[in-house]
Amino acid sequence: MPAESNPAFEPIEDAPGLPRVLLIGDSISIGYTPPVRALLQGKANLHRPLTNCGPTKLAVEEIEPWLGEGSWDVIHFNWGLHDIVRMLDGERVDPPQGHHQVPADQHEQNLIALVERLKQTGAKLIWCATTPVPAGAGSRQPGEEVEYNAIAQKIMTAQGVPTNDLYSYALERLNEIQLPANVHFTDEGSAELAKPVVEHILDALA
Repeated sequence: MPAESNPAFEPIEDAPGLPRVLLIGDSISIGYTPPVRALLQGKANLHRPLTNCGPTKLAVEEIEPWLGEGSWDVIHFNWGLHDIVRMLDGERVDPPQGHHQVPADQHEQNLIALVERLKQTGAKLIWCATTPVPAGAGSRQPGEEVEYNAIAQKIMTAQGVPTNDLYSYALERLNEIQLPANVHFTDEGSAELAKPVVEHILDALA
């Protein structure tokens, strides 16, 4: 879906008096942005970068414009699915070929830098665990998201950042909400993922 026609990228005009929430993430988060926004209507102004936030190496470069000049009450964020993509000679390849787009040690370093920058905003932070990779999902190896989630969880625990364990939430109902052999979710699946996202945001705002 072109960015200009994606409802996740519709311009948002803040409703006065409501807290401002920033949602950062890849295409999984793009999918649940509209239902999250609908569920938060009248409770919070939900914004997101008008792009797929991709791998952590992109985030390190782009985090300043993504944060913008306004203040944030809550930032709900995730990186991971793009870091584990297998690459060879600049092209995506199927595992076991290739190497991770962002190696595990660099993923860790990037996440530490990003969390430290996000904490400087004064917002309440929520880390969102990367959702499951099913068999046959092209350039990603199932189970490697678990390794990267563990790296992230270690960082978030050390930094005192709470986790929205969207991995476990999705895993319990994966057959009903995820597309076959695809990391993405049906529209109904994205709406289901929106529920714990909203719950964690409202808890942070309470």
